[in-house]
Parts: sequence; structure tokens; C-alpha cells
Amino acid sequence: MDPVSVSTHISKPRDELFAYLADIANHPEFCDHFLQDWHLTREETTGEGAGARFRMKRRFDRFAYGDLTFSAVEAPWRIVARGRSGKFGRVRHVVVWELHPDGGGTKVEVSFEWLPANPADRVAQLGKRRWARRGWGRALRRLRAIHETGRERGQRATISGGPRKPATGLASGRIGV
Repeated sequence: MDPVSVSTHISKPRDELFAYLADIANHPEFCDHFLQDWHLTREETTGEGAGARFRMKRRFDRFAYGDLTFSAVEAPWRIVARGRSGKFGRVRHVVVWELHPDGGGTKVEVSFEWLPANPADRVAQLGKRRWARRGWGRALRRLRAIHETGRERGQRATISGGPRKPATGLASGRIGV
């Protein structure tokens, strides 16, 4: 399917916005109106390999869970996230964030593309283009409000299973139990 692109201008330096967007734990702060119940897939939340699972808030969507993983983080201008959603994770999707300097601020552009695996998945994706354009448009408006005025901030994502004890890798901190 053709990608959906949305852009906005934010009056902040590109490096500051890139550092914020390169941390996937920050994404629920401005995307939680259409992507909910975020859980991180690993402890490290920045850079390539950082990922999260979420639930898409969409009417009549039986298979609403999806995930995103940063596959390319090219400082300070581009972040590419790849993921899957739909029945059995058959629908692949790509989200590309591009940041361009723009007269004392930054132009932030988000491009969202999904690739259904078969005709049944294409039918299930009907109406998703409008849903994605509206959702990402509002997300960018919230991102601008967070950085320019400090309001409309949601909650950060958490790690599934709770906090980890240092140096053990186990949730309980006990070894050999």
C-alpha cells in the first residue's frame, strides 16, 4: 500500500528532537491516543534494536496488537522502525521519522507504510489509511505541544514483567531458585 505521510514544524533544535524520538519509551507520551498499552521488548530503550509492543485503538479490529523495533537510527536525521501486526503478525509495517532543519526549528515528517501478506489481510486493512493519517497527525501535534509548551504529555512505556535487579538479568534477583 502507498505510505501515509504527515509533517509539522517544531521550534526546537533537531538534535534535541532526535534524542527524544530515538528513545522508544517516549513514544507513548504522544501516540497513546491511537496506540495503547505500550510495553518495551528489552531494557535498552534507545538505538537500533529498541522495540515495543502495543495495541491499536481501531474499531472492529480483531487483531489489534502490533510491535515496532528500531532497525536504523541515523543521527541526527532519520529513524526507521519495522514491525508486524494483524493476524499471526502477517501484516508488516514500516514507520520512518525524518528530521530536517527548518528556519530555526525542525521539520518533522512521519511516513507509515504497511504491507499486507494476502488478499484477506488487504480487506482487513480497509480504512486504515484514514485512521493512520488522523492518528499520526494528532501524534505530531501532541509532540509539538510537548516540546513547545510542555503540555499534553502522556505516560512513558514500561518493561514487561516489571523492574530488573542490576547485574542478574532476573526479575526476582535470586539465582538458582
